[in-house]
Amino acid sequence: MTKNIYDNQIQNRNFLSPTGFKFSLVRAPKVAFFTNVANIPGVNLGIANQPSYLKDIDIPGDKLVFDEFRLTFLVDENLENYMEIQNWMRGLGYPESLKEIYDLQNEPKFIDNKNSPMMNIYSDGTLQVLNSSYNAQFKVTFEDMFPTFLSGLSFDATDQSIEYFTAEVVFRYTIYYITDNTGNRL
Repeated sequence: MTKNIYDNQIQNRNFLSPTGFKFSLVRAPKVAFFTNVANIPGVNLGIANQPSYLKDIDIPGDKLVFDEFRLTFLVDENLENYMEIQNWMRGLGYPESLKEIYDLQNEPKFIDNKNSPMMNIYSDGTLQVLNSSYNAQFKVTFEDMFPTFLSGLSFDATDQSIEYFTAEVVFRYTIYYITDNTGNRL
């Protein structure tokens, strides 16, 4: 059987658009609604060195390191979405009292496995990537997310133009999966 040279060609010749996405975060739905920048984090594979009398040889390592997930969102004028993240972080860091972490843990569970014995400090999130027709093409599912950084808001009375506030939040997570719309991993 001969193989057709066109079997390995790209079937869809449309490019992936940087503006076609939707994000949802179970614990902070107001942040998700105003999201305007998100990323699919990079992945790094460590290396090991195999000693040799001529030159050390790099060989693939056995641990993946996932980059941070960064998200930028427009801040609403009541600070509701900003405070979703700040209160979550305050619960994780409990700067005033241990009651803050207890209150955070007593909120409804925000991960898929509702029977998880883990502390209720995480949330699952999904970045849905849209095709050129703005239909869902694939999704990136993040498990056990938690925020590690929330940017500040700088007020400036001398600013001549009105640019609405955006805030950046950085998340760490256990792992992420890229799947098609039916849940099959790509």
